[in-house]
Amino acid sequence: MNPSATRGRAFSLATWLAAIVVALFLTLPLIAIFLRTSPGTLVGRLADPVARDAIVVTLLANVMAQALVLVIGTPAAYLIATRRFRGRALAMTLMDLPLVLPPAVAGIGLIAAFGRNGLVGGVLHDAGIAVTLTQAAVVMAVAYVSSPFYLRQAVAAFEAVDPALVEASQTLGASPARTFRRVVLPLAARGLGAGAVLSFARGMGEFGATIMFAGSLQGVTQTLPLAIYAQLADDFDLALALGALLVLVSGAILLVARLLVSWTASTSISHSRAATFISR
Repeated sequence: MNPSATRGRAFSLATWLAAIVVALFLTLPLIAIFLRTSPGTLVGRLADPVARDAIVVTLLANVMAQALVLVIGTPAAYLIATRRFRGRALAMTLMDLPLVLPPAVAGIGLIAAFGRNGLVGGVLHDAGIAVTLTQAAVVMAVAYVSSPFYLRQAVAAFEAVDPALVEASQTLGASPARTFRRVVLPLAARGLGAGAVLSFARGMGEFGATIMFAGSLQGVTQTLPLAIYAQLADDFDLALALGALLVLVSGAILLVARLLVSWTASTSISHSRAATFISR
């Protein structure tokens, strides 16, 4: 047998074995969640008051956090993507920093900034505004850890927009704001959508910063991940049901994100079509 062919087969076998090990390692814990109890039991346990409260708090906090991320993060990402200014590299680094920060550091940082004796929190406390251990704290924690996922994707989406189309729009008499609304946003929409979906998925699973900054008060600040942790010792079946729900929701969200990214409809727009966008 040809030695090179033998080595090739050995290498192929090694890669397949590695892929199988990775697949088993990543999927077995998820499969175990659904095999530990019957589907009917998992669904039935979601009617528990703890589950209902956690679902409501999680959805409200994530919707509000993502609204803030979209409204403030979109123009910020556009500025970073289209301007070359001193300190841009530092801004990009700061934007990415929450991605690698340990959750405990994010949580203690939020307390140091917005807690009762924090840099900003002290002023808010003197004004009679409490932040920690409130739903506002949940929203802030979720927004802090999830925003980089949107910002990174938004910057990349805006950088991919052809500058010639922006110049054509302005040549046709459109203001910068109108050009952004009618030309840039439609072209970057797929990337922005994928970033928003990934950001929402990260917010759904936020745990560390939330429990440190907002606490785990049922019906107030206890999100789904916090409810799983709270029920782990007292009601393992309920913890499994909540975990199964998060697996299904996260899987659906990631599927949507992949579909948005892989959607390959043409993004090229001629100058005449740019005029159509502007005149709408």
